Amino acid sequence: DYENYKRYPGCTPQTCGRAVTDNSVTREEAMALRRLAERGLALAGSDGGASILDLHSGALSMGKQFVNIYRYFGEQITDVFSEEDFRLYREVRGRIQAVIAETFDLDPSLLYLTKPTFFSRINSTLAKTQHDEYWHPHIDKVTYGSFDYTSLLYLSDYGTDFTGGRFIFMDSNGNRTVEPRAGRVSFFSSGSENLHRVEQVSWGTRYAITVSFTCDPAHAISDPAMPITSV
Repeated sequence: DYENYKRYPGCTPQTCGRAVTDNSVTREEAMALRRLAERGLALAGSDGGASILDLHSGALSMGKQFVNIYRYFGEQITDVFSEEDFRLYREVRGRIQAVIAETFDLDPSLLYLTKPTFFSRINSTLAKTQHDEYWHPHIDKVTYGSFDYTSLLYLSDYGTDFTGGRFIFMDSNGNRTVEPRAGRVSFFSSGSENLHRVEQVSWGTRYAITVSFTCDPAHAISDPAMPITSV
């Protein structure tokens, strides 16, 4: 599946695959990141069922569009997020990167964070725009050209916090389903071997972080940092 892509030795998938781990991020860390997401998304949120918060670009769902959270809220942002929030985010991102590198036998220094990398909040509200329609089958490498590896860190529990919302790999010989659980990380190579969709959430609220990686340094992004405000 990767024959048509530019190859990066030590990073481009030699074998395509997927895995799930419950051992890279603790439940307590997942709950702390969920509180971060709740505080950020409480500032606005989509009119439809799917909202995103991207700490890198500052994108935040607001009504039927997006605003830049850093520009829109300015210095108020320091009342919402702390240095500790960003430190935890960076630490967890690093652990996810390490487990992907270990599983796929990659050089972790050749794997780069790429965009979009974001928090998502999904509930059962009816979709108002195309951005709210998260349930369509797709291939990440097609949707986001820079993706080589995709990961999802779940911040809430299927069956307790929400129903529906499971992650489904659509294989030719049948579907494989991942049940979200706080602290669970699901990760996979981003090509056509991993066609997938998310079930529609039927009750409650599902929180997750999508963390994506590229082999192409031209598409690398930096970890987010607290904006510097004037005193």
